[in-house]
Amino acid sequence: MSTTISIIGAGNMAAALGGRIAKAGYDIELASRDPAKAQALAGRLGAGARMGSYGAAPAGDIVILAVPYGGAAAAVADYGDALGGKVVIDVTNPVSSDLTGMVTPHGSSGVQEIAKGLPASAHAVKAFNTIFGHVLAKGERLDAFFATDDAETKARVATFLDSLGLRPLDVGGLQMAQALESLGLMMISLARNGAGTFDLAMKADIG
Repeated sequence: MSTTISIIGAGNMAAALGGRIAKAGYDIELASRDPAKAQALAGRLGAGARMGSYGAAPAGDIVILAVPYGGAAAAVADYGDALGGKVVIDVTNPVSSDLTGMVTPHGSSGVQEIAKGLPASAHAVKAFNTIFGHVLAKGERLDAFFATDDAETKARVATFLDSLGLRPLDVGGLQMAQALESLGLMMISLARNGAGTFDLAMKADIG
């Protein structure tokens, strides 16, 4: 597996993931429609991070799609066949602007919709959407739920998550992403209501 992880995006989640990935010893390639933002983030992440060319073939075997859901399909389209053979991790939560539900079609998930634009040889994964960026950035060991289809991709993602100091928890095939995205919405609602803070993380107590 390549020691480079490619991140598409340069916002808060890209920064949180980038910090964690850099600490784990990987090289990071950052690409964004806004090159200045990618360059600035690469500078903050340090020597192991560099700017990639947006839309060109990513250097990493694992590509993290860290853009808002509304721009994810367009980003995938911009890359096209360049994502062939890559493990593409979608971190988005496709929630409505009023945070009362999902914007995805009934019976589908954000990552399943995004995957429609991926080359057939790419491997779509749902992960990180149940961990708030600032909580991820603290560096603590957290439960990282993920969903993807084939066994080899599951193994690669589990190894990657574990290397970041996270506990990988496989929830099943990609169709289970609907449940993970609903959990993401529930966590946002919990933070805004019963918990009263976004300083929270979901943990599975496995006895």
